[in-house]
Amino acid sequence: MKKVLILSGSPRKAGNSEILCERFAAGARAAGHYVERFSLAGKQIGFCRACYACKAGPCPQQDAAIVFVQKMLEADVIVLSTPVYFYTMCAQLKALIDRSVMVYPKIVNKEFYYMMTMADTDTSCFKGTIEALRGFVDCCEGSKECGMICAAGVYERGEIRDKPEMQQAYDMGLNC
Repeated sequence: MKKVLILSGSPRKAGNSEILCERFAAGARAAGHYVERFSLAGKQIGFCRACYACKAGPCPQQDAAIVFVQKMLEADVIVLSTPVYFYTMCAQLKALIDRSVMVYPKIVNKEFYYMMTMADTDTSCFKGTIEALRGFVDCCEGSKECGMICAAGVYERGEIRDKPEMQQAYDMGLNC
């Protein structure tokens, strides 16, 4: 049994990114894994201040990032889900990734999955998000990218439900 952490960066509750997270979670649970799923929507996650106080002790910002970063350390599998805004991930997820600087050398040997949605149908628009997520995982020693979903052409809430990415998300969870 693996510990699976699913983080949805979408600011829109019950949006397409979150629906994919639900499907991944359903597959992972069906496989017998322990799953925790969190939405970053509405959570207080301050931007990294580059003060590096975390090198000597805890981050001075006592907010939700502390909890989520700790959960990243404890997980075997980390799913990062985001809508794509202007060719990259949403601000909520980026802020959390930046705040992981306090422990990122300890985020090791993890399996990472990415799930991205966007209204645009031009799939080349995913490139910036993919590069940014890969850049983070590259900093997590021994960690690897294990799967990715790029769902284009979904904007309205729930529009993803009729797309093949729903089954892909379930299958990724089942096989993680």
